[in-house]
Amino acid sequence: MRLPKRGERGFTLIELLIVVAILGVLAAVVIPNVGRFIGRGQSEAKETEFSTIQSSVQSMMTDNELSLLPNPVTTSTNNMGAFPDATSVGGSADKLTDIAGATYTATDKAGFILYQHDRVADDSATGNLSNYVATQTTSYWYTVDEQGTVIQHTATGHIDTTGE
Repeated sequence: MRLPKRGERGFTLIELLIVVAILGVLAAVVIPNVGRFIGRGQSEAKETEFSTIQSSVQSMMTDNELSLLPNPVTTSTNNMGAFPDATSVGGSADKLTDIAGATYTATDKAGFILYQHDRVADDSATGNLSNYVATQTTSYWYTVDEQGTVIQHTATGHIDTTGE
């Protein structure tokens, strides 16, 4: 082992132990809090998505002057391009005329949907479509009753009962 030269110094063992102890205390405080923040962020994202879907259904029903949805969704889906009702064909509550009173044509989309919804008869032809939600697919799955009440599912057919 070589001897230190004059003016050359190093760390003592005690100094190194103090630094390691301080880092240990910081890690003990920071790591549990980071895990809690990550979990809270996921549950808040889930609640936000549910709120967005519920508000979007209500907005779509208001825009199209619907008091009831013609075809409630009983099988859960995460495709907002077919939610809540992409199958309306005939019937008094179905999409026969638009909000301006014009009759829909064969080129228009069937039903009332949250993504790429045509509100007036020529929207499909012109590409002027309404999006009540930002993306076509969602992280969670949804069903809706005829009054427009949305239920969130964790996966197809599984109602979320965790309350998170």
